[in-house]
Amino acid sequence: MDTFNDFNHAIQQRSPSALTLRNVIERRAFSFCANTNIAGNNPKAGSAQEQSDPSLSSFISTLIPTLLIAIAFVSLFLILRRIYKRNYEPRTFLGSLREQERTTPLPNGLVNWFGTFSQIPDSFVLNHQSLDGFLLLRYLKVASATCLVGCFITWPVLFPVNATGKGGNKQLNLLTFGNVVDKNRYYAHVFIAWIFLGFVFYMVARESIYYINLRQAYLLSPLYANRMSSRTVLFTSVPKAYLDEGILRRMFGKHLKNLWIANECEEIEKLVEERDKVAMKLEAAETKLIKLANTNRLKSMKKGGQNSGDSGDANDTNGESGSLAARWVPIKKRPTHKLKPIIGKKVDTINWCRSELERLIPKIDALQANYRAGKAEFIPSVFVEFFTQSEAQSAYQRLSHHHALHMAPRFIGVNPDEVIWKNLKINWASRVVRNILTITFVILLIVFWSIPVGFVGILSNIKSLIALAPWLSWLNKIPSQIFGIIQGLLPSVLLAVLMALLPIILRLMAKFGGAPSLSAVELRTQNFYFGFQIVQVFLVTTLTSAASASVTSILCKPGDAPNLLATNLPKASNFYISYFVLQGLTISSGAILGIAGLILFKLLGKFLDTTPRKMYKRWSTLSALGWGTVFPVYTNLAVIAITYSIIAPLVLGFATIGLYLVYLAYRYNLLFVVDSNIDTKGLVYPRALQQTTTGVYLAIVCLIGLFGIKGAAGPIVLMVIFLIFIVLFHLSLNSALDPLLKFLPQSLEAEEEHLLANEQGTSAPNSSAGNEKAGNLQNKISSIDSPRKDLGPAPHKKPNLITKFLRPDLYTDYHTLRRLVPAGFADIAYDPVVERDAYYHPAIASQTPLLWVPRDQMGVSRQECLHSGKVIPMTDEGAGFDEKGGLVWDQENARPPIWQEKIYY
Repeated sequence: MDTFNDFNHAIQQRSPSALTLRNVIERRAFSFCANTNIAGNNPKAGSAQEQSDPSLSSFISTLIPTLLIAIAFVSLFLILRRIYKRNYEPRTFLGSLREQERTTPLPNGLVNWFGTFSQIPDSFVLNHQSLDGFLLLRYLKVASATCLVGCFITWPVLFPVNATGKGGNKQLNLLTFGNVVDKNRYYAHVFIAWIFLGFVFYMVARESIYYINLRQAYLLSPLYANRMSSRTVLFTSVPKAYLDEGILRRMFGKHLKNLWIANECEEIEKLVEERDKVAMKLEAAETKLIKLANTNRLKSMKKGGQNSGDSGDANDTNGESGSLAARWVPIKKRPTHKLKPIIGKKVDTINWCRSELERLIPKIDALQANYRAGKAEFIPSVFVEFFTQSEAQSAYQRLSHHHALHMAPRFIGVNPDEVIWKNLKINWASRVVRNILTITFVILLIVFWSIPVGFVGILSNIKSLIALAPWLSWLNKIPSQIFGIIQGLLPSVLLAVLMALLPIILRLMAKFGGAPSLSAVELRTQNFYFGFQIVQVFLVTTLTSAASASVTSILCKPGDAPNLLATNLPKASNFYISYFVLQGLTISSGAILGIAGLILFKLLGKFLDTTPRKMYKRWSTLSALGWGTVFPVYTNLAVIAITYSIIAPLVLGFATIGLYLVYLAYRYNLLFVVDSNIDTKGLVYPRALQQTTTGVYLAIVCLIGLFGIKGAAGPIVLMVIFLIFIVLFHLSLNSALDPLLKFLPQSLEAEEEHLLANEQGTSAPNSSAGNEKAGNLQNKISSIDSPRKDLGPAPHKKPNLITKFLRPDLYTDYHTLRRLVPAGFADIAYDPVVERDAYYHPAIASQTPLLWVPRDQMGVSRQECLHSGKVIPMTDEGAGFDEKGGLVWDQENARPPIWQEKIYY
């Protein structure tokens, strides 16, 4: 009995294992039933089960350790953020960010920054980082608020109804649907479900309207409308006959400004990759030589030698290549490498790289000129730039070709840095096949993901498995130390690897499916990952948790399965209460602590950053969020809370707290730590809202199923009617809003012109531009994101809270949200070369890189720059050595020779 209970507990903890070991359970269950009395044969069994209800103790056993871990994480964060500014407040000072992209620094005390942090509005992220980041915060806040309202709706009614339901449950299970016996009480669940689930759909509709108005306000403002990407449309699957500049110009007429027909660039791409690889190899070799010379000089000085050559004169610098370095570095110690591993010829790295670059650079320059002249093979994709955003929108919304799937799908607002160039060669037929294969693979991956995870679960419960399957007893002969590693450490490592691989696999499948840009990949990954979260993290866990709680009784008495599942399904909510506690405390506190990132930053920087370039890139590159895998995790949490809102309303309370703590963690990180390198224009938000409605449908279906099991005909009919209403409302809502999510309306163009006229007719300074030079911190924060007054007064009076909530179409409309858009955030003007090469393949536009080496006192670096500079540009400005010979660069200036200003395409 103890063995089976231990195994049953293991199943509850690791649901995939239950699926994997199903046959083992079935073989053992009948012999177990024959030797023990279960739920009917032994009258004491039922009473014992009723008296033993571990829900509260399980919750406390989860809460205490996670709370202690969270306190430890937050305490460590409060200490470390004062020491490691680069890791905990990089957005306040990094030179790689423009002034207007930076966040106002917080006070450096232990806790005195809390007040200042709370006063920074979320719109700061909107104006200084990204629309996607702002909408992530909004989603978490809205989800938390929805759950809070759900508490006010469900708790006053359902808690008393459930608690007095006479079902015999104890502790936390007393408050669940499973404790209700009287069928007439289910009407309370029906009408509360109508109210709360209807409220959820209202929130989805309200936030969809808010997003549409915000999107229109931003994309129509000069900040975005004047960008090249806003005026450029990407046409894919273009017929071969239309890959002609003359035909395309006749098609689009006088509105066309520039066009780029995509090229087959395999040859030049390989050459550019080889050139850049050789260039970085030369830079590393030059740095190694200079550092070795400087180290030998310092050693000579310690031994009492003369500090000769501290400042090599012009004659020394202009001497033979390597002559100055030879004073300190013997020929045999110069950097060398083999042309082939092991058996290759050993060559001097610097000389070999120079000769290779002399061969590659002219060849690449000639090929680039041919590509720009149109002397290359075309592939079926075209970028068309128009003079205005309005003209680009007209072309984007218009059917471009008379054959199906030709010159489609179309994309607008594609940033050149996000283009997946190899996918531009995919024609319409290949795209259809790829989509079918991709979707099929992802569905199979989601369905069968339990197999590898189940195998991990088996490894973590080997002893229980041996007890059920004696033929595995040979595993007991393994030494205890190795056995402990297999059962303890190995499953955790394998599970971490599996979960880390999943987002990578899903993104690869999105790319394989033909997505032409990284933002399109993120949007498709969002769909894939949400499907995985719903099936594997929620449904499989819920069903197996409910089934495993009654598996022994079901296997002995299959006829009682419906009633047993109806009783135990609400009890599965206990797992999600613990899950929300874990997410809210441990995950959020771990996110702001970022201890793994800090350790890797320090360790990898110490051992791998051997050149100034590597040091600068590690210092200046901020970590970025992958929207396609961040949103689904928290969308799934909202779905879980909504699904259990009527069955186990207590879940809503923990969901409220958990989601809000996650919101605070992401709020800090988005304001001070992370960056955004992929811009979906906020499209992840309406997609997350649509996915949230999954919780409504699951809640309705679960209630219909539970009512059916209990034989409550009246509640079933009412819930079916509500389901039909919800489906019709959802279809109508999507039909009305979908075009507004994709296109920009022409009706607002005149409004935008009027606003711009007001703006240009006044000299009021823009408080959002981030150029404040004086004033205290509180004044800066309060003025940074205040609505702009240079656009005139708002078109309506300031509403009260209820009116604003009920009328988002009026009080969060385009005219209101347009006043939040900053003016002068960045100068939208392009250099002629940048504009010419914007939508060429990177290999066509790629320039020869500038090499960067450290400066030494002996003149070695200057001589190397002089001689290597004959082949490739090289400089030694802004980097050098400290008194111990360590490599350093000018962090105060923060913009070394290789720094390139960000181009807002």
